[in-house]
Amino acid sequence: MINILGLKNSILDQFISEVRDAQIQKDSMRFRKNFERIGEIFAYEISKRLEYESVEVVTQLGVAQSPVLKSYPVIASILRAGLPLHTGLLNFFDKSENAFISASRMHHKDGSFDVKVEYVSSPDITDRVVILCDPMIATGFSVHFAYKALLEKGIPSHIHIVAPIASAEGIDYLKKKITSKKVSFWVGVIDDELTAQSYIVPGLGDAGDLAFGSKI
Repeated sequence: MINILGLKNSILDQFISEVRDAQIQKDSMRFRKNFERIGEIFAYEISKRLEYESVEVVTQLGVAQSPVLKSYPVIASILRAGLPLHTGLLNFFDKSENAFISASRMHHKDGSFDVKVEYVSSPDITDRVVILCDPMIATGFSVHFAYKALLEKGIPSHIHIVAPIASAEGIDYLKKKITSKKVSFWVGVIDDELTAQSYIVPGLGDAGDLAFGSKI
């Protein structure tokens, strides 16, 4: 299942336009905050698909029956670019456990690259709902490798994969590689072009560098 939130106009479009804007990107704090707010919007939408149970809440005047989450999802992100988005999801799912995956591109002289997962920190996700987030899906390689790495920590009841910006090629790749009906994709917008260097066009650039500074 692919859920494209940008198909219906909402405040999400405002935040995505700002993270794309080369002038606004110069303010790294606003860039991070916008991704945090985007994460909150995705958290709200995903919350509609989770399971709830009714509990009694004692007020000052009586007792109210209120639906509450049966359990909180595990939130997983790909370091380091996924951290602001992760924070937004965690703002809403504030009782969630967390997982972190360190994945990097290993570039070759011919312009190709491999993705290497170097580190995974995760609780047992057996029979849990997991939200795996990354700010962008370009080729889809990083998300695919992160997905496989998480499955080594247990078999979840469902995985929601969140990426505010994705390429059509990356989505097609993941649809072929991840065929489980227990996986849902959540994206904001899908861009058509992916360059030979695997950059999304128009995309937004390097989300990690824009959020946290350049790296060597």
